[in-house]
Amino acid sequence: MAADADRFTSMYDECRQRVWAYAVSRAGRQVADEVVSETFAIAWRRLGDVPEPALPWLLGVARNVLRDNVRAEARREALAAELRSWTEGDVADQVAERLGVLRALATLPDDDREVLLLVAWQGLAPKEAARVVGCSSAAFRVRLHRARRRLRQAMDQPAAPSLPRVRNLSEEWS
Repeated sequence: MAADADRFTSMYDECRQRVWAYAVSRAGRQVADEVVSETFAIAWRRLGDVPEPALPWLLGVARNVLRDNVRAEARREALAAELRSWTEGDVADQVAERLGVLRALATLPDDDREVLLLVAWQGLAPKEAARVVGCSSAAFRVRLHRARRRLRQAMDQPAAPSLPRVRNLSEEWS
C-alpha cells in the first residue's frame, strides 16, 4: 500500500500541472481544478490500470471527465428549458386545457385512445404504431384520423357536471 501511495504521489507531482493546463485549454480555469481533482481520484481508484508513462492515460481520463461535464450541463439546460416551458403562460389555462383533453380522451372508445396515445404520448410514427396494433400503415392512418376527429368532437362537447346534483330538501317537503 505504501508503494501505491508513493507511485500515486510521484505521478501526481509529475503530471498535475500538465493535466490542469489541458483542462484549462479545453474548459477554462473555473472548471480545470474540478477536472484535475476528478481525474486523479479516478487514477487513485484505478491505479493498477494506469500505464507508464501515465500522462497520456491521465489526459484521456481528463478528456472523458470534461465530456461528462458537458453532457451533464446539457441535461441541466434541457431540464431547465422544459421547466420554463411548463411555466410559460397562465398555468390555470394550461391545467384547464389538459383536464379538457383528458376528459375528452376518457370518453373515447379504448381503440381510439390507444391509437392516439401511441402517437401523441409514446411518440411513435404511424408506421411504428401500426406494428404495435397489428394493422397496415394505411389502416392505422385511417384509424388515427378518425380517432382525432372523435377527440375534437368530444372536446367541443360541454363538460358533464362532475358532481351530482344536490337535492333541495325544501322542494321535497313542500
